[in-house]
Amino acid sequence: MLIGVVGKTNVGKTTFFSAATLVDAARENRPFVTIEPNEGIGYVRVKSVCTEFGVRCQPKYGWCNGTHRFVPVKLLDVAGLVRGAHKGRGLGNKFLDDLRRASVNIIVVDASGSTDDEGNPVPPFTHDPVEDVKIVKEEFSKWMASIIERAKGKIRGKLLSGASYDEAIYEVLTGLEISREVVKEALESLSIKKSPLDLTIDELQELSNEILRRGKPFVIAANKIDISGAQKNLERLRSSFEEPVIPVSAEAELILRKASKAGLIRYEPGDRDFEIIDEAKLSEPQLKVLKMIRERVLNEFGSTGVQDTLEVSVFNVLGMKVVFPVENETKLSDKDGNILPDAIILPRDGTVLDLAEKIHSEIANKALHGIDVRNKMRISLDYELKHRDVVKIVTAR
Repeated sequence: MLIGVVGKTNVGKTTFFSAATLVDAARENRPFVTIEPNEGIGYVRVKSVCTEFGVRCQPKYGWCNGTHRFVPVKLLDVAGLVRGAHKGRGLGNKFLDDLRRASVNIIVVDASGSTDDEGNPVPPFTHDPVEDVKIVKEEFSKWMASIIERAKGKIRGKLLSGASYDEAIYEVLTGLEISREVVKEALESLSIKKSPLDLTIDELQELSNEILRRGKPFVIAANKIDISGAQKNLERLRSSFEEPVIPVSAEAELILRKASKAGLIRYEPGDRDFEIIDEAKLSEPQLKVLKMIRERVLNEFGSTGVQDTLEVSVFNVLGMKVVFPVENETKLSDKDGNILPDAIILPRDGTVLDLAEKIHSEIANKALHGIDVRNKMRISLDYELKHRDVVKIVTAR
């Protein structure tokens, strides 16, 4: 799965991305530092199943600390945007094309209001971060509306051949990986009865908003929350939008993760605190920064918010689940003896067959049924798996 990291230019978007992935991407306090998208791997935490069975995970990807399994997810940090990007302003709609495959998009905003509409630095609290969210959502919906508008010739052909309204619109949005069911639900929720050919551009934008809400949801990361006074804007953001709004200090997370990687502190993504390993190895300025992070961020908000944002996106908003496939249900291992090597993210309604397809198409073709390892019960291929299930897939020889 792919998580998009989006936002107005120069709000700390790439800092958030780097904090989540440790990819060393270019960062400066000016507009349009990011032009080509940055790709990296972040992780979401799942309560470990290994301790439940009295074993220790040996993950192929990510890691396990005995309490949490860290499961990889792909992040894409795209070029920042300005109002009018769908018409070619700034870097145009390149950022939108880059995000076609994203399942959910994290909108990073500057909760301290320190950059204007164009991403230029301004004094703190002189800009409204609510506008930053509106810019992103409006540009997305206008971009989608323009795709439908430009494709009305194709839609007309589909309708003449007997296609329903939802099918005709779905066909022109296939490149965005939006399901037909989402399009149908959006049309029904807005009570749209007339042909897509008769919809005005405003009606198309309203429809696009609803399709995006259902098929490409947003989570809002209120960045720079450690700046004094930013919490007022956090509350304004929460009262202005239905999407989850997470308080975030991306800079604090990046500092902590780099310090941990350097062996200066013990810290893992999402931790509520850190432990200094050897104070003598840290300079006074470094100790001062760590103290500030503890007091202004961790003690105040419980975490830096970066990990929370990823996990809210994957589990709360998308409703995904993690399942652990094994080949040997007694040893909980693969054929090479690795214990619980895989942790696979599936959609809310993911089945045993969906799990098999994620592992390998050949396994899916030969799959007969599954075994729920916890209770040793046979489960059918269409059985909807639960979060943290441990499953063996039985195949034909």
